[in-house]
Amino acid sequence: MNLQERIELSPLEKKAVLDLWNKEYPDRLAYKNLDAFDGFLLKMGRPKHNLLLDGNKLVGWVATFDREGERWFSVIVDGSQQGKEIGKKLIELIKAEEEHLCGWVVDHEDYKRTNGEPYNSPITFYEKMGFEVVQEERYKGDRLSAVKVYWEK
Repeated sequence: MNLQERIELSPLEKKAVLDLWNKEYPDRLAYKNLDAFDGFLLKMGRPKHNLLLDGNKLVGWVATFDREGERWFSVIVDGSQQGKEIGKKLIELIKAEEEHLCGWVVDHEDYKRTNGEPYNSPITFYEKMGFEVVQEERYKGDRLSAVKVYWEK
């Protein structure tokens, strides 16, 4: 496996991340095209992307970025690679580089992936990784209901 760091993603890398995003996240978070996903990426303040490649295939992505005075993150691991501690390694990587991290995490089993399979909440993974679940801070929008997780050194 090969880990590559980027400040900005190339068009091919954006497409690979988008494909992984649409495959692994709940279907209600899917982006219809690269332009829509690029809009999400452009809102990231001071972004840093880490791409985990197995040969030429993207198997993991983690990004850290600034939002409203906090350092946030997004992470995705290809389902075929889950259980191999890839997510753990990606989270440990960003924790080593940051003083604090915030993220929105689905904490229920109500969503499905684009292929129709259930989307399993990763909340216990984040708790095991040392994140605090901030129950009083929830994101509730048309596309998503999630709880904030927070970690600090």
